[in-house]
Amino acid sequence: MSTIKEQLYNLCIAYVQNRMQAAEDAFRAAEQASNDDTKSSAGDKYETGRAMMQQEKDRNTIQLNEASKLMVALNLIGTKNTSPIVETGNLVITDNGKFYLAISAGTWVVDGVSYFAVSPASPIGMKLKGLKVGDGFELNGKGYVIEEII
Repeated sequence: MSTIKEQLYNLCIAYVQNRMQAAEDAFRAAEQASNDDTKSSAGDKYETGRAMMQQEKDRNTIQLNEASKLMVALNLIGTKNTSPIVETGNLVITDNGKFYLAISAGTWVVDGVSYFAVSPASPIGMKLKGLKVGDGFELNGKGYVIEEII
C-alpha cells in the first residue's frame, strides 16, 4: 500500500504527463494543419495561415518545455525524504490545510481529504520552507501553524 505522499507524488507525475501529452498533441495538430494548408491564389492568406500555425507550434513548444521542467523537478524530489524542517518533497499538515511541497498542480482529493500541491517558489511554499513543527506563519491575513511534517 502506498503512502499518502506517494499518492500525491504520483498524481503530480500524472498531471505533468497529461500536460506534456496535450502540448505534444497540439503541436502535431498545428504542424499537420500547416502541412495541409495548400498554396492558393491568395498568397497573403496562405502566408498568414502558415505564420499563425508557426505561432501555435511555438506556443506548444514552450508549454512542453515548461512541463518538462516540472517533470525534472518531480524526479529530483522522490517520496522517501523526511526532515524535521520543511523542504521540497514534504507533506506539511497545518491547522489550515495540508500542503504537498512539490509543484503547483492545484488541489488533490485523496480518501476524501484535500491536499494542495504547491511549488516551493509559490508564496505559501516560500513561507513553509525551513519551518518546523509548532512554527507558525501568516499569509494573506490567515494564520497557519505546522502540526506535522511527513
